Amino acid sequence: MNLFLGLVSDTAASAIWAMVVASLLPLTMALTAKMLGGFNLADNAHPREFLQGTTGAAARANAAQQNSYETLPVFLAAVLAAMLFFVPQMIVNTLAWLYVLIRIGFCVAYITNLAMFRSILWGLSIACCLMLFYLSIRISM
Repeated sequence: MNLFLGLVSDTAASAIWAMVVASLLPLTMALTAKMLGGFNLADNAHPREFLQGTTGAAARANAAQQNSYETLPVFLAAVLAAMLFFVPQMIVNTLAWLYVLIRIGFCVAYITNLAMFRSILWGLSIACCLMLFYLSIRISM
């Protein structure tokens, strides 16, 4: 039985879906930042300027968006490397979805200003990526 009590399938599609969800997370945080900041149609002419001027939860949601973009390439590369080197698919899927869930928690912690918890979640999400790379290296030897 896997970490998610049988909710994660053992097909490659599961890891691909995790990559899709992780790729949509920055967009979700951008929309959240705009909603919390009172974004309106007139602000669409200069949305980055609008987001830079936000404060509080909106500014933190924007920061979560930026951090999500920063870590996304590492995650995508880790999953693809693990699949390329035939890490058992259930392990890849479990670590991929664990990353996604941790990153969602990270975003919530960022928006609600739980700085220490957010930092712990960031470290755990990177650990998922590093584990995928490590397993890829071990199998390729």
